[in-house]
Amino acid sequence: MGEMLPTDATALTETEAAAELARLAAEIAEHGRRYHAEDAPTISDADYDALVQRNAAIEAAFPALVRPDSPSLKVGAAPATGFGKVVHARPMLSLDNVFSDDGAREFVARVRRFLGLGDDEPVALVAEAKIDGLSCSLRYEGRRLVTGATRGDGTTGENVTANVRHVIGLPQVLPSVAPRLAEVRGEVYMTKADFAALNARQAAAGGKVFANPRNAAAGSLRQLDASITAARPLGFIAHGWGEIDEVPGTTQGEVMAEIGSWGFDLGPLHRRCADIDEALAFTREVEGARADLPFDIDGVVYKVDRLDWQARLGFVARSPRWAVAHKFAAQQAETTLLAIDIQVGRTGALTPVARLQPVTVGGVVVTNATLHNADEIARLDVRPGDRVRVQRAGDVIPQILGVVATEGERAAAYVFPGHCPVCGSTAVREADEVVTRCTGGLTCPAQVAERLRHFVSRHAFDIEGLGSERIELFAGEGLIRTPGDIFRLKAHRDALVARKGFKEKSVDNLLAAIEARRQVGLDRFLFALGIRHIGEVTARDLARHFGTAEAVRDAALAAAGDSSALARLTAIDGIGPVVSEALVDFFAEPHNQATFADLLAEVTPQALPAAKVTALSGQTIVFTGAMTSLTRDEARAQAEALGAKVSGSVSAKTSLVVAGADAGSKRAKAEALGVKVIDEAEWQALVAAQAGAD
Repeated sequence: MGEMLPTDATALTETEAAAELARLAAEIAEHGRRYHAEDAPTISDADYDALVQRNAAIEAAFPALVRPDSPSLKVGAAPATGFGKVVHARPMLSLDNVFSDDGAREFVARVRRFLGLGDDEPVALVAEAKIDGLSCSLRYEGRRLVTGATRGDGTTGENVTANVRHVIGLPQVLPSVAPRLAEVRGEVYMTKADFAALNARQAAAGGKVFANPRNAAAGSLRQLDASITAARPLGFIAHGWGEIDEVPGTTQGEVMAEIGSWGFDLGPLHRRCADIDEALAFTREVEGARADLPFDIDGVVYKVDRLDWQARLGFVARSPRWAVAHKFAAQQAETTLLAIDIQVGRTGALTPVARLQPVTVGGVVVTNATLHNADEIARLDVRPGDRVRVQRAGDVIPQILGVVATEGERAAAYVFPGHCPVCGSTAVREADEVVTRCTGGLTCPAQVAERLRHFVSRHAFDIEGLGSERIELFAGEGLIRTPGDIFRLKAHRDALVARKGFKEKSVDNLLAAIEARRQVGLDRFLFALGIRHIGEVTARDLARHFGTAEAVRDAALAAAGDSSALARLTAIDGIGPVVSEALVDFFAEPHNQATFADLLAEVTPQALPAAKVTALSGQTIVFTGAMTSLTRDEARAQAEALGAKVSGSVSAKTSLVVAGADAGSKRAKAEALGVKVIDEAEWQALVAAQAGAD
């Protein structure tokens, strides 16, 4: 891996970001090919994760640059052409990762917030070692094994049925107590001892030598000749299930115990934990024993034990809200800090970057590391010339952990700049913030061009003829400083035509292309704003949910300082806390509000067609009284997901009132108006019926 560019993705220029995304896409694809197709990786799993996370960080900062071949658009890898394809009845999704105890505790805190649980409500977890193997789904029909499939891209996997039949100890027929239809999911693995013996045999025979047990297992299972698989010792540890006739339990632990009774190996490293403290203690036990385990692991997975809570929590994007992988720490190394540079990001943030003497950390050559902000520099007391310890762990970008004690005179303490190194504007640090920002705003070349380039990009407003060079030119000359200015360029037509290199026809074509984009889909409009963490998919989710740009803005403004409104925003399917906070932060800035209003004076975002039609589509529902089986925010999210509108007051236009315990005046008014009133149980039945009819 070559030099890693600015550690804060927002500090990259668009050119740097595009180049690095291209490099990352090619590098990740190549590593994926070696990992999935050849089972012969050249980097560790942790290093591969770091590349993927670096790609995600840059895409979040530059959503307009997301490539068609981006790794973020894939869960795993496309099935190999040598195998038949199997479409999973239920997708095999990936897990979000955390890399610290604080991250694990925040996972449980998010669960509490989403479910509306009190601090004294226990959240039991099932903690299990994350086996470093090949994900596989086994489908039993009539209790007989009929299909074995790899995860593939999460939707479609490879048909490896003939091969999984040779996995040691794998049940071919389930006992009569098992459901007639069941998918059992887990990891195919090879022990360290069997891996060493296999490589010794391979080397002696002049065959392929594998890089690690995981890839030996994957390479052995993915043989077109099943007899080769049969000759290699593979095991299977179950950790979950897919489609099933009847779930045999009400908790994760109960169901997995039942699956174990069918003859599946659950592995020795799993435990039901009463709370996150017990889960973290288990993780420390597992990590301490890691080197002595017979197989490779790379972390511990935490799953909410109660299945009804899992169902309520649901999923965000390609991962469940109810599970997370706690990855083990990566390697560290020592090197020399050569200099501290300041880079200005698209939002004006001044980010200090440590320039390092090149050092290999976890198989990757590192030349830069993040220093985050002025406080971090002061806390670490790092100075050019110091020997420092560098880590690549959960953070995609390497970070400095501290100064290594050295002898000799040190350089003077670093003084954080008070002016923007790009435009010279004053750099200020607002109260209660750790980030220092350039006050130049859209007048700062580091910011205005990036924002406008994203705005006109292909997946945003997609204005033909207004590429990077023209954006740079027009922004540099002050013709456009805000997105709204783009739609006022026609006032400068004569001046543009008179310019060298501009012809009348090309200018008219450009202005026509701009006029043609005065109406765009609301999802494109929201994506074009460049709000952090809001890519195309999330913009579409917001557009479908809110219907208008003003509604998105109003929801974000309402959520600022209002925990109930913020919870409603967070509970929207596909949104979550990170996006909610990004929306609130964006619209909290007066400048962004002004730019937003100015743009709406020039363009008309178009509402998207309804995602689906249900019996509740278009109805107005009022929830009143205390709910017992779900929170008010969950009920609102359910109604809106089914196409209904939720109101806080009852009127003649109200279609339905859902009355919980102690419902008062709203219920009485509904009855007086002849509005239908149902209780909480009837509402849940109605929701279930609509889901069943989907």
